[in-house]
Amino acid sequence: MITQPSRHCTVELHAVPARIGHVRRMVSAQLRRWHLDALIDPVTLGVTELLANVHRHASPSKRCTVELCLLIGELTVSVHDDDPRLPRIRTAGNWETCGRGLALIAALSESWGMRPEGGGKVVWFTLPALTAAPGEARTVRSRWDPLPLDGAPARTPAETAHRSGVRGARVG
Repeated sequence: MITQPSRHCTVELHAVPARIGHVRRMVSAQLRRWHLDALIDPVTLGVTELLANVHRHASPSKRCTVELCLLIGELTVSVHDDDPRLPRIRTAGNWETCGRGLALIAALSESWGMRPEGGGKVVWFTLPALTAAPGEARTVRSRWDPLPLDGAPARTPAETAHRSGVRGARVG
C-alpha cells in the first residue's frame, strides 16, 4: 500500500529479496515525481541496505514500512520493523561479504540514526533535497555524482555527454 499526502510516502512490505527490487523501483518513481532525480542512487542504495538488514535480522515476520518524508529541503528515509533489537555499526574485515550496511548509510547520508518505537525500531537517514524544474531534473549535480579517478583529467559535463555517446544532451 502506498500513501502520498503531499510530500510523504510510505510502502508496507515483507522484506524478502523478491520485494526489495520492486520497492527500489517505487522509491525511484516517487523521487522522480518530486523532481529529486539526483537522490535516486543514494536513496535506493540506502533503502536496499536497510531492507537487507530487516531480511537478515528481523525475525520472524520481516514485516516493515519504508517511509519517505520531504520537508524544507531535507529528505528523511526511514525503515520501521517489528524487531526491538537495535542494529550496531561494526567494522567488517576485507574478506567479509557483509557487515558494511550501516557504515555505508553513514557515508552516504547527511545524518542517520535509530530509535526504539513501539515494540520494534526505526532506522533512518537524511539527505539534502536538491530540487529542479521538471525539464532540468537530470542536470542537478549532487555530491554523489562520480568524481574523476586519480590522475584522470576532469571533464566538463558537455565532454562527459559527448564521450558517452549522448548527443544533444542538456548539460548545466
